[in-house]
Formats: sequence, C-alpha cells, structure tokens
Amino acid sequence: MKEQLEILEDRGLNVDDEAAAEEFLKYNNYYRISGYSLTLRNHDKFYPSASFQNIMDIYNFDHELRTMIFDIITEIEVNIKSIYAYHFSEKFGPLGYLDKNNFSSQSQAVTYEGVISKVGELVRSNTHHEEYLKHFQTINEDIPMWAYIESFTLSDVSKLYSISDNSLQMTVAAEFGLKSNNGYRILSNYLYCLAFLRNICAHGGRLFNRKFNTKPNLSKKEKQLLPKDKNGDPDNSHLFGYIINIMRLAQPNDWNGFKNELIALHGKYSFVDMSYYGFCDD
Repeated sequence: MKEQLEILEDRGLNVDDEAAAEEFLKYNNYYRISGYSLTLRNHDKFYPSASFQNIMDIYNFDHELRTMIFDIITEIEVNIKSIYAYHFSEKFGPLGYLDKNNFSSQSQAVTYEGVISKVGELVRSNTHHEEYLKHFQTINEDIPMWAYIESFTLSDVSKLYSISDNSLQMTVAAEFGLKSNNGYRILSNYLYCLAFLRNICAHGGRLFNRKFNTKPNLSKKEKQLLPKDKNGDPDNSHLFGYIINIMRLAQPNDWNGFKNELIALHGKYSFVDMSYYGFCDD
C-alpha cells in the first residue's frame, strides 16, 4: 500500500493523512479506485487541487448511492412480482404459467422454456430453506403463480413480462401509470434497465462517471430534465435517466424517501460533482 501511495503522490496527488490513505488502499483495490480518480487528473497527472480525500469522498458516495439504489429497486421488484402474479393468475389461473400457450412473443434471446427452466432450478435449490416451497412439496401440489414468482429474480420477471400476453402486459403497465398504447413497451424497457442497474449495484460496480449503453426509454418531457451533450441533444447515457426510471416505478413513499436520502447523501459528500451522474446544475 505504501508503494501505491507513493506512486499517487509522485503523480501530484495531495495526501494529508497517509495512515488513512494506506488503510483505504488496504481494503479497496488500487485499480478499483482508479476509476474514481479520472475526473481529478489529466491522464496520469493529478490537478494541483486534487487530494486523496477527494477520491475517498467520491468512492464512499458511490458506495452509499449503490446501496440506496439497490434497496429501492428491491422494493420495485417486490411490487412488480405481486402485481404481475395477481393479474396473471386472474387471467390464466394459478397454474397458468405451466402452459406455454399462455405466453406470446418468443425470441432467440428470451424463450418460455429458458425462463421457466432457470426459475425451476432456483425453486429446487431454494426448497430446503423456504417454508412456503416446502409446504407445496410436502402436500405434493404444483406451486401457484403467486408463490412461484417469489423465486424469480428481477431479470427473470423482466424476461417473463417481455413474452407475456399483450393484454396482460398492458394491464400490468397501467398499474404503474403507463396507460398509453405503447406503455407495455416502456415497462418492458424499464424492467430490463432496472435489472441491469441492480446487477451493477449488487456487484459493486462504479456508477460515478459511467456511460450506459443500455438506456431507459424516456418521454419528451422527461428528456427535458437531462443535460445536453455537445450537439445540444439530451444526454441519456448516465445514471440520471435511470433515476427517472426509478421515480416512474417506485411507490410515492419509497420515492420520497429515496429522494430525501439522496439529498442528504450529497450534503454529506458535497465535493462530489453530480454532473458526472448526469444531473443538471439544479
């Protein structure tokens, strides 16, 4: 760690507390934190005002933000599972998921067999520690949809929704305020994006200054909230588009809690420039 710190100091980084910096490097890989220093340097030379404390602030802000995002996406996941299972069972019955004919659009990327097979493996692996699964195994009955869906990951739900009956898709989308003719497509995109973002957060991926190739499908009004790129077009390549995505799908109380926590978090780490997450100045 001392040698790594010396390299950073040789490149112009100010280190006020070497002991704290060495401790930080001990538990956070040198190459892992390098991505959080990109905005503080020009190639390998740090700007005169840059400090190791700046790097720690950006890193810790990003870590706490990931935790917040993971938590609220988990709440959205619970909501979508419940709503989807309710409307699916209402339309096709509690065991309707066993009939391939109750699903529509199939593609090479997502198939009924692929989704059901994967979830079936999760059900089998979870049975020994999930009481509700043990119950159905004990009485030798098929698992109804509202219980079966609890073994789905958000990615699984996203895939299942994408191949669901169109009228079911529209009904579920309407529950989230997406009532236009293409609301089901928007929800499908949102679920895919949130599953992608959740995986990044779950594995400790960097959100700061990250450009996303997978982008939420935003309305014209929502795009007006985005900063402009060098061509004057809305820049939907950073995290803020996903934040709008979360706002659209989260329950009001969950969203307000998240928003207030985010404001407080930025107050705690005021050095962090939110424009690197795609936020506008306001």
